Amino acid sequence: MARARRGDAVDGVLLLDKPSGITSNLALQKARRLLNAAKAGHTGTLDPLASGLLPLTLGEATKFSSDLLEADKAYRATLKLGVRTTTADADGEVIETRPVAVTRADLDAALPRFTGTISQVPPMHSALKRDGRALYEYAREGIEIERAPRQVTIHRLELVAHQGSTVTIDVDCSKGTYVRVLAEDIGAVLGCGAHLSALRRTRVGALSLDRSVTLAALEIMPAAVRREWLMPVDALLAALPRVELDDTRARRFQHGNPIDLGGVPGRTRVYGPDGRLLGLADLDEHGALNPRRLLATAAETTSTDN
Repeated sequence: MARARRGDAVDGVLLLDKPSGITSNLALQKARRLLNAAKAGHTGTLDPLASGLLPLTLGEATKFSSDLLEADKAYRATLKLGVRTTTADADGEVIETRPVAVTRADLDAALPRFTGTISQVPPMHSALKRDGRALYEYAREGIEIERAPRQVTIHRLELVAHQGSTVTIDVDCSKGTYVRVLAEDIGAVLGCGAHLSALRRTRVGALSLDRSVTLAALEIMPAAVRREWLMPVDALLAALPRVELDDTRARRFQHGNPIDLGGVPGRTRVYGPDGRLLGLADLDEHGALNPRRLLATAAETTSTDN
């Protein structure tokens, strides 16, 4: 007999300010226990080295976790010039050191070369898979695998501070961008090498650190107060167009039936006449609203009403 999952049916989105030094999964499990939530997930990992915004999904919100995987992200990154490492960040072993004689003018000339669409070669120390194995597994065995360059977009790259061999930059980028590879490539252009010494994620899509909370803060809160930090289930969907259905159409939609609606094709968030989120749908080129993900609570309400 399967063991019942412990915890309450908690629905919502928690914007966690993850500390550096722990994995995203460990941060998720700690937050889940503090909120006594039966079901939880995240919207894409942060490396243990990195701190900052880690949106967590609870209960019904886990159905929409993948929607943030495609979102642009923003980081504050600290580069250590003159030192290259095996992993391009501070967790790796030093493989080369060089003298640093970089000026502000050098940085002003170098950074614009990395804005717009650029090519990056994924690092060997990454979770990308080749023949069923993660690249970092090959790297640990001293095996170098050829990797094809990938196109990513750097929307904004701004110098925040420069003192000696330490450079701080703000990066707004597309999904799939490796900021540690960006740091290493900037170091190569400067002629001294570099690695990523610190990283803090400040934004994921439309979500920012402004509404975030730390694990340390959650731990000292009364249990009843912790859930006040939860955002609604549709917090991850704010960038999508909104469709509101009348009662009849809402019932059809909740039973998985397409709705003739018209409008601009694309993914849409769908609400009932009471403003309650029903789920996600794709509006096709023929004007049909096709259900893709339905909230269980919405379906249960419909069954009860019948």
